[in-house]
Amino acid sequence: MYLGITPSVTCNNLSRTEFSLILDKNLLVESMEELPAGPSFLCYCHLFCGIIRGAVEMVPLAADVTFLQDRLKGDHVTEIGVTFLEKLDEKKYRRKK
Repeated sequence: MYLGITPSVTCNNLSRTEFSLILDKNLLVESMEELPAGPSFLCYCHLFCGIIRGAVEMVPLAADVTFLQDRLKGDHVTEIGVTFLEKLDEKKYRRKK
């Protein structure tokens, strides 16, 4: 929402602990013409994974956020997988008065 991107959400897990965010439009991808030659493990869109992981921790939940598909690497869409791991201890995240 803050980045101007509206993803599609898909959930194929019966326990609803995993889902995917599919980005049809990605501003980071549109500003890149092609990946530079060199290490193929670079993923310029990992910024999104950190944003999502940080937002989920504010709830407080722990999540594993990974890239499943990347348009910069030749896929048709950008897909981010989110797996909820556990509920975090709320006492660590409360402000002390």
